[in-house]
Amino acid sequence: MSKEVYNRIKAVLAEQGKTNNWLADELEMNRTTISKWCRNEMQPRVETLFQIAKVLGIDVRELLVSNKNN
Repeated sequence: MSKEVYNRIKAVLAEQGKTNNWLADELEMNRTTISKWCRNEMQPRVETLFQIAKVLGIDVRELLVSNKNN
């Protein structure tokens, strides 16, 4: 059974050619925490999602996986 995916942080970083370490430095956060978010083992707080979106220059909704069936 595959693990549920809630955020797209890893995908957005890859799309922008950025790394987990870059994000950790920008947010002044622990690299292990960022890694857990990227693997969807842990989820950031809503406030943190807005910070991530800001440093990536994107809308916060781009960081979330839609639950809407098209």
